[in-house]
Amino acid sequence: MDFQHYQKKFTEKALQAGYSADKISKCLAYAEKLFDSGVPVIYNMEHLSGLVGYNTTYISRAIDHTEYFYKTFDVPKRNGDKRKISEPLPSLKEIQYWILHEILYKVEPSVYAKAYVPLSSLKQNLIFHRNQPTVLTLDIKDFFTSINRVKIGNVFKTLGYSLVMANLLSKLCSLEDSLPQGAPTSPYLSNLILKDFDDEIALFCLPQKIRYTRYADDLAFSGTFNKNEIITKVEQLLKKTGLVLNQEKTKLMAKGDRQIVTGIVVNEKLQARKELRLEIRQQMYFIKKFGMASHIEKIKNEKANYFHHLLGQINFIIYLNQDDKEFIEYRQYLNDLNRQKA
Repeated sequence: MDFQHYQKKFTEKALQAGYSADKISKCLAYAEKLFDSGVPVIYNMEHLSGLVGYNTTYISRAIDHTEYFYKTFDVPKRNGDKRKISEPLPSLKEIQYWILHEILYKVEPSVYAKAYVPLSSLKQNLIFHRNQPTVLTLDIKDFFTSINRVKIGNVFKTLGYSLVMANLLSKLCSLEDSLPQGAPTSPYLSNLILKDFDDEIALFCLPQKIRYTRYADDLAFSGTFNKNEIITKVEQLLKKTGLVLNQEKTKLMAKGDRQIVTGIVVNEKLQARKELRLEIRQQMYFIKKFGMASHIEKIKNEKANYFHHLLGQINFIIYLNQDDKEFIEYRQYLNDLNRQKA
């Protein structure tokens, strides 16, 4: 439906409901801004309720008592630390998915943001930095939890939503005044909030022929450059967003080093870390020598999906390098084992 059609339909129904000409004019002016942004027109909570399929009582509770609508747990990180995940309950998650697909996905992030973008992939981000003289990677500290609700609300206000609606939508997408790591809306919101940052960094890099991409909280630069100039610029622009760098994770990698971007080697060819390759190589050795069942018993594995997890890791390595004969052979061996079992 175009705006002219909407205007006609809305005016007819508004007049029947007894709206004044002034109120109709204000409503249509508000609606036109949202049409221009390509997002749904939402006037109030009752209107949102009808769109998402949940009554206003539920939405009010989710806004006023948000902490009861999430389950929180820790997952181990590669370095041994733990990452806190806050996953919304199914009903709230369904509302968030509606916000993601019907509102947020209608807005394009910066082309330099490579994570959480439909039709984009990790591999696209990695190829961009392959075979470069120098690679610099930076990490944003406490990424999701440092993005507060004011910034979330600004995304919706920029699209044309009223202050009341922007506040309501931001509350449905936040927990304890920040982006919850585990909500489906959080990743894409982070991209939209950092859009100006990404574009400004790119404007700094392009004249110097420096390659730049951001994959969530990982910033990657490659080419020939002055490391300190880049870090200073990044810190200045991050400060506008209320974010800071994790200084401990800054890495500068020359051509002769193992250049790693988001955990993947990007020197002459894309390849998983040697630690992961060695670990899988050892597992396959024991599987071939003792059999899958004996190997699982020997390592005291209690996970029911061990086979599929291992196969998934192998498939990921092949995804990075489709000519990796060693891991193609491992995949074939596991698939043959699975067929024999069936």
